[in-house]
Amino acid sequence: MPYPNQISKESIIQCAAELIEEKGAAALSLSKLAAALGVKAPSLYRHIGNKNQLLQEVNLMTLRNLFTTMQQAIAEVDEEPIIQMGAMAVAYRRFAHEHAQLYLLAYTHKAEGIRPDENILVEMVLPLQTMMAQICGEAQALTALRGALALMHGFVMLELNEQLQRGGDLETAYIESFRAYLRGW
Repeated sequence: MPYPNQISKESIIQCAAELIEEKGAAALSLSKLAAALGVKAPSLYRHIGNKNQLLQEVNLMTLRNLFTTMQQAIAEVDEEPIIQMGAMAVAYRRFAHEHAQLYLLAYTHKAEGIRPDENILVEMVLPLQTMMAQICGEAQALTALRGALALMHGFVMLELNEQLQRGGDLETAYIESFRAYLRGW
């Protein structure tokens, strides 16, 4: 069993994220996390205050990874902003499907204290708002971005919850819906 000093806050958060991906957030307990790390549960408290703080850190890591994924997709497309936003939307959907349990935790839990700091979230979204301003103008950028995020999230949530049952190519439907939304601006 490793000495508690051989674990770090980052390793705890990463292991928690892996356990959540495997069995969902509801199945995560600090005792299961400690066992997975090969330490006793009290050792975790040297690095995290409680389960809600741990979930908040997992959510922050998830959102950072999501926004990094979207920014990388944008950077790979040297085109006009509307094409870059389309690439970003595709990356968003792919991330949500590849990390469904983490995505659900980050976007659906209402428990007190697990949402990352609002200032950090705003900092992450501002580059997307700037790009949206190139499509529809500065005055409408926030409204347009909120709509785009709602469309992406709503579609992904319907997919993850298996609510789109009438057949067809969902990837194409997603992309075409997003393009139509952007063209409207």
